[in-house]
Amino acid sequence: MDILIQAAQLILSLSILVILHEGGHFLPAKLFKMRVEKFYLFFDPWFSLLKVKKGDTEYGIGWVPLGGYVKISGMIDESMDKEQMKQPAEPWEFRSKPAWQRLIVMIGGVTVNVILGILIYAGMLFVWGEEYLPTKNAKYGIACDSLALEMGLKDGDKILSVNNVYVENFNKIPLEIILNSGSSVQVDRNGEKLDIAVTEDIHSRLIKAKDSFISPRVPCIVDTVLSGQAAQKAGLQSGDKLISINGEDAAFFHNVVKILQKNKDKEVEIVVDRGGDTVALNAAVNAAGKIGFGNIDALDVFEISVQKFGFFESFPAGIRKGYETFQSYIKQMKILFTVKDAHQSVGSFISMGKAYGKTWDWQRFWGITAFLSIVLAIMNILPIPALDGGHVMFLAYEMITGKKPGDKFMEYAQIVGMVLLLSLMVFALGNDIFKLFTE
Repeated sequence: MDILIQAAQLILSLSILVILHEGGHFLPAKLFKMRVEKFYLFFDPWFSLLKVKKGDTEYGIGWVPLGGYVKISGMIDESMDKEQMKQPAEPWEFRSKPAWQRLIVMIGGVTVNVILGILIYAGMLFVWGEEYLPTKNAKYGIACDSLALEMGLKDGDKILSVNNVYVENFNKIPLEIILNSGSSVQVDRNGEKLDIAVTEDIHSRLIKAKDSFISPRVPCIVDTVLSGQAAQKAGLQSGDKLISINGEDAAFFHNVVKILQKNKDKEVEIVVDRGGDTVALNAAVNAAGKIGFGNIDALDVFEISVQKFGFFESFPAGIRKGYETFQSYIKQMKILFTVKDAHQSVGSFISMGKAYGKTWDWQRFWGITAFLSIVLAIMNILPIPALDGGHVMFLAYEMITGKKPGDKFMEYAQIVGMVLLLSLMVFALGNDIFKLFTE
């Protein structure tokens, strides 16, 4: 069921992005009186799931949910319709139109994706606002995983800056470290300011890490006790502050998780502070390393920054967020080519599906959809044949030199581009399949 929920969210998101992207090509093509033969959501090799003919255009849904396309007459595209190109050019064909009109058609999809990403971000800010933990308000410091400890950080360190630049949003600190190779982290450790260097090896491993390597350290204060579970049987109560488990420090929740994981199927002694009194309890840890209680919500511990946006305020805020996403993704692309083994983090639709989570959360759904819309714009404008950017590159050459690239050249360029894209897709899918069996 979890997989179906993830798949449904991915397919819905891709459907929105693909239809609007291809609509960005379709509308200007129609405006300039070009004949559009097909408009498809998803690809339809050999057969389609649904199709209907209206005027000159066949509208349909393919069975391979990896994209979509519009087929414009007189254009060398993924359909590789060589026979049409051998015929004399007709006035309603793409190749017969002025270069500036063809350019507008080709950048239409990217333009729509950029606008869509911004509008979704603006809508999210208007509906939900922006809520985050200011770095300075992480008053208990950080909780570190093994990689963060190896990096030189310690539980309780308070992050001051990354590369001597203060990061306002605590949740953006890991990404700031990852996106800046050769970076350093400044921390306050028991009143002493330290500079922690991020080595090349650690940086490479941070990129490949599945989870965030640091999180805000949260006190372990019992919020809920599950009925019939070991915690209730032991006498644990809401409001209890954990002090120790089997003599180990358990004042913070991440420590509690680690200790319980070490004591699966064992009985442990838990010492708690209950209204100023020290109480000792014995609880049986189950095979999953749990005793059945919920910790206090971080929102009740920290002073969270909440910013609300009015309708008109949300649009410039959406533009800002879209630009931040653009910058961040460009840095991530740079990492792929400059950091050792970074290519192992490349994922396919399997990784994309996992990002949506196992429950349907509209805020997360629209956040990922906005991000993918910006990413789709960036990827499509790359000057690679078979992508919109490849066509734009050849059109720019034509507009500057006054000469069209030959049809044969365009055919070969299209083939090369398609081979590159298919190779990348196979590589990304292979990465995901390898991770399924090794993680």
